[in-house]
Amino acid sequence: MSIDLTALNNTRRLLFDVPLQPLQGTRFQPTGFPDLGAATYQAGETDCLLVESAQSMANRLELQIWDEGKQELKESCKGISYVRVMKDEAFLTASVLEPHRINSGYIKNSKEDLHAVLTKDMDVHDKLPVDRKLMAATLMKFDAGCMLHGAFLESIDGRLRVARALSAFIEARNVQVAQSGGVKTDRVDPQGDPKPDFGMVPYPRTEFTATEITAFFNLDLEQIRGYGLPEEATELLILLALYKVRSLLDGGLRLRTACDLCVKPDYAFTSRAPVGFTLPGMKDLEDALKAAVANCSKMFGGENGVTTVTFTGLSKRAKKGEKNTEAAPSPESN
Repeated sequence: MSIDLTALNNTRRLLFDVPLQPLQGTRFQPTGFPDLGAATYQAGETDCLLVESAQSMANRLELQIWDEGKQELKESCKGISYVRVMKDEAFLTASVLEPHRINSGYIKNSKEDLHAVLTKDMDVHDKLPVDRKLMAATLMKFDAGCMLHGAFLESIDGRLRVARALSAFIEARNVQVAQSGGVKTDRVDPQGDPKPDFGMVPYPRTEFTATEITAFFNLDLEQIRGYGLPEEATELLILLALYKVRSLLDGGLRLRTACDLCVKPDYAFTSRAPVGFTLPGMKDLEDALKAAVANCSKMFGGENGVTTVTFTGLSKRAKKGEKNTEAAPSPESN
């Protein structure tokens, strides 16, 4: 079944504000940050909480197309381009799984020197402008996920950046702390020294309740159209983004052991902008995505979209004993 995307033709952003609730009970555990804990803040006079950050949601959205058991793309997503990394003839990782995707150290330091291939295909030269359209076509060839989740190829050229086109986060409003605790029990030696993991160890537990929990999704349609890719590639990226959002909402909201959320039953999956656009169901999206991938197959490299490289275990710099002077990764590539 084809999905009608004409309602998005003159829209710059596709926005969804999705109401959530705990799957059971009223408490939930938010994301925590080192030396900070839960990210609580004030919005006017309202007590708010960041339940899941944009960085974490990007990783969760990326994983919606990956089959962890088989260590490959899900059946409905096969054919979409990505880089697969092998070591000693065994699967090691993939650009889909890496925090910096195609700029992963395991890909940069592959035997095939994929970054040299990217430099050539993008026709990158010092003191000459970057051909953004050629860059987009090259990234699409090797890792279509970069066009939704961002890329920063600073090891090739600091100008080779793509911001996230699909972003998301989860917030809660009118929050209150729900304090509890427990004890790690030692049935053999309750008086044992806790440092080497013996004895009875009490611990605190901080959870929260809220009157509102909302997942926010933002798809930058203007950015996707600005890549200058063929129309069928633009359609594929939009469908892929919708597939990831729907897949996450349908079954990927167990964020932590004590944070299992679901979409509120009365939500109709309609967007805030443009008004009235309805997020299609998974079956329709799977069928449309398969057709879109087939239409774009000639744009992808490798075998059935998969470019396979071999990680050598050591970077070229490490082998030469040189100091690593690369710039810090961009937040957009998380």
